[in-house]
Amino acid sequence: MSFPEKRNSDSGHSPSDDEKQVGDSPGAFQKPGHGDLPPDPDANLSPEEKAKIDRRLLWKLDIRLIPWLCLLYLISFLDRSNIGNARLVGLEDSLNITSGQYNAALTIFFISYSLSEPLTNILLKRLRPSIFIPGIMIAWGIVMTTMGLTHNFEGLMTARFFLGLAEAGLFPGITYYLSCWYRRNEFGIRSAIFFSAAAVSGSFGGLLAAAIGEMDGVGGKRGWSWIFIIEGIATVLIGVASFWMVFDFPDEATFLSDVDRQRVLRRLKADQQSSAEHEDFRMEYFWASVKDWKTWLYAVIYMGCDGPLYAFSLFLPTIIRGLGYSGTTAQLLSVPPYAVAAILTISIGYLADRTRQRGLCNMGVSVLGIVGFAMLISAASPGVQYAGTFLGALGIYPCISNTITW
Repeated sequence: MSFPEKRNSDSGHSPSDDEKQVGDSPGAFQKPGHGDLPPDPDANLSPEEKAKIDRRLLWKLDIRLIPWLCLLYLISFLDRSNIGNARLVGLEDSLNITSGQYNAALTIFFISYSLSEPLTNILLKRLRPSIFIPGIMIAWGIVMTTMGLTHNFEGLMTARFFLGLAEAGLFPGITYYLSCWYRRNEFGIRSAIFFSAAAVSGSFGGLLAAAIGEMDGVGGKRGWSWIFIIEGIATVLIGVASFWMVFDFPDEATFLSDVDRQRVLRRLKADQQSSAEHEDFRMEYFWASVKDWKTWLYAVIYMGCDGPLYAFSLFLPTIIRGLGYSGTTAQLLSVPPYAVAAILTISIGYLADRTRQRGLCNMGVSVLGIVGFAMLISAASPGVQYAGTFLGALGIYPCISNTITW
């Protein structure tokens, strides 16, 4: 990939020796060889000066990457879980479906999601992030919009199946993508900030559903239909914008100078991150991971986090309705538990990065989740049950990002 020619400054000075060494001369960015540590463009600087440059580089990466990726995951989680909000505004009655059929529509999403998820990172590397991520967003945005046009159970099931198929690539893809930019001890807090968008989407989703639900009857459509249509159209528009907002891997990132690209690659290789190599997919890597017992252990740990996550996010509006609230009130009461969960998710990410005790952090917050779910099951008072939703959220959301980073 070629880059614009770097011209001499107005003072007439030629590029510095360091710039020449790392290829910051006309059109000369060179990728280091496999396993090679790139030349250090800051070799002649003091440790204090290097630390200052490193902080500035991290800030540049954070500003250009994290906010937009958080928005993408917020939209993703909103689109997969808004069916719980739609249920409160007449979804089951309009489609004439039973509770069992509603649960089947929830389940089929995860069947297609889990079947296609293992293939998505291969496609991410082959198609590039700036093509793959916007492409799948546009695809699931179209599916979400059509879900608002369904008239029966079969249409809902079909839409949910293809929604899972299209959404499967975002979370694992962005998790891998972030690991190509940050060192291990920097990854946890950023993964937590990224995943906190899931909790924020719960808060935002409740508020948005409460507002959209008031459109019931507009254009001859029910409020639940407008939830899917409006949020689907928004996803398509954000997907189109992502062609310009999602960048490729560090060695091809256009928002970095040649020297900064070398710095990012050097940081990753010094941290012994294989993602710095931008290697092609090989089946031997796949089979090595399948044969590694740690793969299966972490899969079990992640299942233990993920099951409660979706049970909570998909059924929280229904749980609140069961406490005696309905309509807009139920939608709005679903907001606070997600908000506090987002705060704790980021806090645990920061703590785990500093202590490097991710297992202990998981165990600690899981106790909160156990207590919360016990309160939901056993308590008779609506107030105690609602308090249990807070503890349940606090016990679930921090574990997901922490486990992925681990």
